[in-house]
Amino acid sequence: MIRRTVLRPTLPTVPSTGPSTARLRRLGGLVLAAGLLSGCTGAPATGSAPPTSSDRFPVTVTSCGHEVTVDEPPSEVVTLNQGATEVVLALGLADQLAGTAYLDDAVPEEWQAAYDAVPALSAEYPTNEQLLAARPDFVYASYASAFEPAVAGTQDDLAASGVGSYLSPFGCPEATDRPEASFEAVWDEVTDVASALGHPEAAERLRDEQEDQLADLRSGAAGEGLDVLWWDGGTKSPNVGAGDGGPQLVLDAVGATNVFGDLPGSWAEGSWEDVLAADPDVIVLVDAVWDRAADKRAYLESDPVLSGLTAVREQRYAVVPFSASTAGVRLVDGAASLAGQLGELGLDG
Repeated sequence: MIRRTVLRPTLPTVPSTGPSTARLRRLGGLVLAAGLLSGCTGAPATGSAPPTSSDRFPVTVTSCGHEVTVDEPPSEVVTLNQGATEVVLALGLADQLAGTAYLDDAVPEEWQAAYDAVPALSAEYPTNEQLLAARPDFVYASYASAFEPAVAGTQDDLAASGVGSYLSPFGCPEATDRPEASFEAVWDEVTDVASALGHPEAAERLRDEQEDQLADLRSGAAGEGLDVLWWDGGTKSPNVGAGDGGPQLVLDAVGATNVFGDLPGSWAEGSWEDVLAADPDVIVLVDAVWDRAADKRAYLESDPVLSGLTAVREQRYAVVPFSASTAGVRLVDGAASLAGQLGELGLDG
């Protein structure tokens, strides 16, 4: 394995968010332009997994119509996109990583030390040459854009080079191949990845932990009786959390009502007229390096009409990072954070 010394793009510890794949593909240039500061370090939430047993192989996993058989434990894994990287970190399998690329926002503090020990191959997607220079034996990505010919190469190209690969089912290029957003579907992906890396028990542990956490959140129902606007970005027309994705799962977990929950998809284009008519109790501001929550708040408070919203007048905001609002391993953390912030607002729905 070639482990090159690479300048790692570092990020602030402020939570961040944002939804679309197109936006993700613009992130690298924004990260470089922003001159971001380095994040804090801390101990990983889970220790390194025990050595992988080769008697668990071969393992076959399938997503987005692509089947791959892993014949032996991968030890040089490359993750493309933050969601994929954080699945491996959450499983406690950072020792099997040979490289990462394309962060969306800050890695959680408890995973920072493990993340910092892994080379960053590029600020955004690596080229196929950069990827193969790391000598990966398995590549895992969150979005189909990672496997375009001009980027890391297609999954078939990688297979021809002897490299197995897995694309998150939520990132399938064909909508009909994507699962409905649910915690079950997230855990299914985590199980696939853990099995491919030789540690299915790590997925079982993570699922048990998150199921317990979700049960606590649902019983607490911090958002019960509250109407919430989930504002991802956009000022001319707000891009909002809709009824079929990560934002809705987070709001359901805390018992809140999504004022745009009747719109299809994970995110959708809303209207300020509808926001004014709904007059939400709370506004969730998605924080991302490409669109900070603070800028959204400033826009609301400076607009002569939107500043009249009850949530704006009474400063009823919550901030959720992008990585904790997409269908991935941090959704439960996003729900826990939102529940805590709603509790601090002291609202009685």
